[in-house]
Amino acid sequence: MRYTVDNADAGQRLDQFLAKKINRASRGQVREAIDDGQITVNDQAQKPSYKLRADDVIDYPQIDAREEEQTPEQVDLDILYQDEHLAAINKPAGMVTHPAKGHWDGTLTAALLAKFSQLSDIGGTSRPGIVHRLDRDTSGVLVIAKNNEAHQALKQQFHDRETEKEYFAIVTGCPDRDRDMINEPIGPHPRYRERMSIVRDDPAGKEAQTFYEVAERFDGFSVFKVMPKTGRTHQIRVHLAHVRHPVLCDRAYGSRARITLGEIARTEDAQIVLGRTALHARRLKITHPVSGEPMEFEAPIPPDLHSTLEVLRKFRSL
Repeated sequence: MRYTVDNADAGQRLDQFLAKKINRASRGQVREAIDDGQITVNDQAQKPSYKLRADDVIDYPQIDAREEEQTPEQVDLDILYQDEHLAAINKPAGMVTHPAKGHWDGTLTAALLAKFSQLSDIGGTSRPGIVHRLDRDTSGVLVIAKNNEAHQALKQQFHDRETEKEYFAIVTGCPDRDRDMINEPIGPHPRYRERMSIVRDDPAGKEAQTFYEVAERFDGFSVFKVMPKTGRTHQIRVHLAHVRHPVLCDRAYGSRARITLGEIARTEDAQIVLGRTALHARRLKITHPVSGEPMEFEAPIPPDLHSTLEVLRKFRSL
């Protein structure tokens, strides 16, 4: 969508203006779209606090602005740690972090509401406690804030890159080096609205850095230990696909959505070995938002990725 600012709208903050402009969109949803580079002013990325001027041209997506109270849902959660200020959850693959288009039920936020009596509300009614996200098919460590003070402090740590994140990934192909740093800006895909891409000469692109090490090699596959230095949307998936080692079974950025035993063992066996993105947030280091003590949470490799690894070791060992 495109809108040209008139004199009556001049002087308003970009996020406040669009939250009113887009029917039922929350300010949090608008801020997220701005941070992801989906919203531009005069073809340039701006901050949520940008003050509008007459004749500014705003380009923005048709944000699905459904915003409603979440209904608590009783779901077993793997809680790695909790105290009165925060909790660390081992999110399973297939669970959406918070409501989004096409995914209104079975979310992590619905499970959190049923589990905890208090959660931060900075993110709005649809995102209680949510400080950061994992993609639907990515499993692993996610930190939840139980109050607004903890939320603000944790959010600032992620913003200032003071957290340490480590991911486990099974990828396609074997790189010719043992480790590397991928330093490529990421922004919205020019054609596919739900994807991101490498955008070098685009003001909507944001700096993104991903370091990886090869942990294990197979014939045609590898295991990476991935440590993103920034936290852009789909960053690991976009960066690894860019260097021609897409995450295995990545529907958006790879060549297949699932892999069978026959494809690995080079037989006709159609048994599905893995049907989700082979990406797991294995470890997260933070500073406790109140005590200031360093904390580290680790989620073990889930059974589906562990069994995939065993199949690769059996049929594709070098």
